[in-house]
Amino acid sequence: MQVQVDIEFDELVKLVKTLPTGKLRQLKAVIDKKAIKNKPKSNLKKLLLNGPIATKRQIDTIEKNRKAINQWRTM
Repeated sequence: MQVQVDIEFDELVKLVKTLPTGKLRQLKAVIDKKAIKNKPKSNLKKLLLNGPIATKRQIDTIEKNRKAINQWRTM
């Protein structure tokens, strides 16, 4: 049997504030768990495909820096 009660938000806050510490932690854990379930999952492939793209000039700069670092390390 279920009973539905309409409680104003302010009343709900007052009720939550009266909970003992253990029950308050338990309530927070349940709310956090539900929040995680409702969070939409990101599509990694879509995220990567829509990400920034390096220009040819930037790639050349990166390659030159890698060569310089590699030469410095082998000295």
